[in-house]
Amino acid sequence: MNKTTLTSLFRFTGYLEGGSLLLLILIAMPIKYMLDIPTVVSVIGMLHGVLFSLYLIMILIMTTIVRIHIKWPIVALISAFIPFGTFIFDRFFINSKTYDNIIK
Repeated sequence: MNKTTLTSLFRFTGYLEGGSLLLLILIAMPIKYMLDIPTVVSVIGMLHGVLFSLYLIMILIMTTIVRIHIKWPIVALISAFIPFGTFIFDRFFINSKTYDNIIK
């Protein structure tokens, strides 16, 4: 795979991971505690765990294969723990010179 494809896949994975975190926090957790249905958290939590792991793998790929500057993987990892973090990270990443250099 070329660097542009890997970068697009990295960004897509970030959106999926960020979306699953929001789904877990904003929908599954309230359903668990307000409606007493813990199964929802189990299912969405597992989905989020898989997507989080995939995002970590993509961070590793971006660091080793695409060879982005070390600050980007660190910020990407931190952003994965913050609601809306991956979306904000993506915005900064695509507006960076690093992203421009990969796409060229």
